[in-house]
Amino acid sequence: MPHCLHPFPPRLALALLLFAALLPLRAAAAPVSQIRTYALPAEVRSTHYRVSINGRHADVLHAATGYYLVNFEVDGPVTISVTAEDSHFWDRGVEVQPMRLGIRPVRKGATITFPVAGPGKLTIARPGDHFADADMLFVFANLRETRPDLKKDPQLRYFGPGLHRENIDARSGDRIYLDGGAVVLGSLNVWQVKNVRVFGQGTIVYDGPQDPHTDEGWIHKPNWHCIVMDQAENIEIDGITCITRSRSWQIQMRDSRHIGFYNIKAIGGNPNDANQDGMDWLGGGDTTVRNSFFRASDDVFALQGNWDGYDLDLLKVPGHNVTNITIEDTVTSTSISNTVRVAWPQKTFNSAHFHMSDVDVLHTGFGGCKVPFAFFELWADPDGHGRHEDYSFRDIRLEDWYSLLQIRQPAPEIRDISFVDVWAMDGSAMVSPVVLGDVADVRLDDASLQGFADASLDVQSGAAAPSRSAGSPAGGFVYTPGLLKPGQSIRFEAAAQEASAFRYEWLFGDGTRAFGRTVTHTFGDAQGTLLDGSGRYRVLLHRTGAAGRQSWASQSLVVAAPAQKAQRVPPPPVHAGDTMRRSTIPFHVPADGGYSFTLLTSTKGSLAIDDLAPVTTPKPRAQVCGAEGNAVQPVRVSVALRKGEHHLRVERDSSLENAAPPGSSVAELPLVLWEGPSLPRQVLKPVAVESGAP
Repeated sequence: MPHCLHPFPPRLALALLLFAALLPLRAAAAPVSQIRTYALPAEVRSTHYRVSINGRHADVLHAATGYYLVNFEVDGPVTISVTAEDSHFWDRGVEVQPMRLGIRPVRKGATITFPVAGPGKLTIARPGDHFADADMLFVFANLRETRPDLKKDPQLRYFGPGLHRENIDARSGDRIYLDGGAVVLGSLNVWQVKNVRVFGQGTIVYDGPQDPHTDEGWIHKPNWHCIVMDQAENIEIDGITCITRSRSWQIQMRDSRHIGFYNIKAIGGNPNDANQDGMDWLGGGDTTVRNSFFRASDDVFALQGNWDGYDLDLLKVPGHNVTNITIEDTVTSTSISNTVRVAWPQKTFNSAHFHMSDVDVLHTGFGGCKVPFAFFELWADPDGHGRHEDYSFRDIRLEDWYSLLQIRQPAPEIRDISFVDVWAMDGSAMVSPVVLGDVADVRLDDASLQGFADASLDVQSGAAAPSRSAGSPAGGFVYTPGLLKPGQSIRFEAAAQEASAFRYEWLFGDGTRAFGRTVTHTFGDAQGTLLDGSGRYRVLLHRTGAAGRQSWASQSLVVAAPAQKAQRVPPPPVHAGDTMRRSTIPFHVPADGGYSFTLLTSTKGSLAIDDLAPVTTPKPRAQVCGAEGNAVQPVRVSVALRKGEHHLRVERDSSLENAAPPGSSVAELPLVLWEGPSLPRQVLKPVAVESGAP
């Protein structure tokens, strides 16, 4: 009987909270682990990055577009080195995610080096590289496995090291093993079969015949997806990597149940950045996803009762129920669209019992498809029907995100949706969350709406306002006031709590950590967490209560010298071009210290403090599905400021700017947030003095 009927217990040893015991570099330098790497076929092997684990070379696989990956097995702490082809590749910084691991590499030219404490799943990129055109390296440290004995299991279907150009058609009762060095160019078809287990550390690369300019990826048939299931039952997929290069949904299941995915890695990328969902349910369910990784070019997880194209008559055909889905201990990322999407306008089906916990959301899509993208989107407006109930999201860590939720359905009803301990790890959302229609029993318990003070939630068209409570060991922290310099001893203190039994863990953003409610720390340089020269360190406090409930608090701490003096008189205007508009915002700095400012805007422009050189916005990104305008994006500036009057200057191209993002409560863009010592992230409120085009 396949293991998925009795799912593997949570792999507590599988990384001790996935790297939670991250060690300083000097402590992890000595090889203490058993390591297994895989020799890859030349057809997929890449030299874009050179990777070593404890000094041992590991082959890098070119996955899709600018995505690369390395798979290896390990049973303890290791030191990883990554060398880029271009000696200046890391000049503008480097980011290792998930953020909660607190990893900051040591850089020497083209090489970065960092320790990890054991098995886990990492994304490495330059700051801001998270769209489809990004250059990303995925590092998958897998728990060492025991390979099957072919002599004892002669019925095992074995794919050994090397390239295999074939589709894998599972038969009922199959046990299929992919060796870590095996690369299958094809599709895994689990079509109307039962009792199948597919396992190993091998890779399936799907590159099908889909038209890259149209949406054919939804077609449900064999050999059309990396993994496809139809009316399958009792299926376990364990360990493998699934890569989709063509414009096709990655893992698609229709009316299949009792499915287990464990330690799978699903990566999709194509130049058109569309229609590469990570995992779709077209009816069915009873699915567990655990200890896995998804990088999609559309929704990471999508629930539909059926899908047979965009013809209006087909859209209105009622679909089958989707029920009983559990996703836990997983890392998600997408270049576009939502982390979880349920329904679609005109679709009719019911769904229930979807539970997600302990998930790192590295990236959600920026922009929108008629409505803004979100961590959770349930969109059936207009004309969608069906009851959707019992959705829970707990211990979710949001990094680059667009909005927390967009719940929009007119009839008949959405009930019992809970968000518990959902944390904005560093930045803010771009637009407001929305609840619209026949929606009730939505609960927000220590769930960040937008990642800054005074953020709001839009309640529209008869929806019941969500309830809000705070019952976790939530709380921020304070640190030594004043201007902070490298080498200075800084005191950190967590906010007091009524309960006495808490565990406090500090991640300082420089690759080190400490424990205790009150600690001291010294930063050795002013490079910042991202090695970008900003001086901005993102400090995290991880607090665990006596009952095991967790909370995260984050602040930007700026280590820099010298400080910018107060300026009562704004700097003279600079000619900005015919379509540029300029905002000058006078503001008062309450105390000497380091401050960070974030501009949210949908157009190209710049942000500057006083007479310092401006920082330009990212290139505009158009929304999709015919939605007008561009996505809102952030640009951040960190600077040490003296107490007193200062001026913030914003320039933007008014010919490209949206009046407001769709569905947002933000009355006008641009929006500027700021934070600093004893100043939680909030809107910079002084009135801007506008001047038209000069």
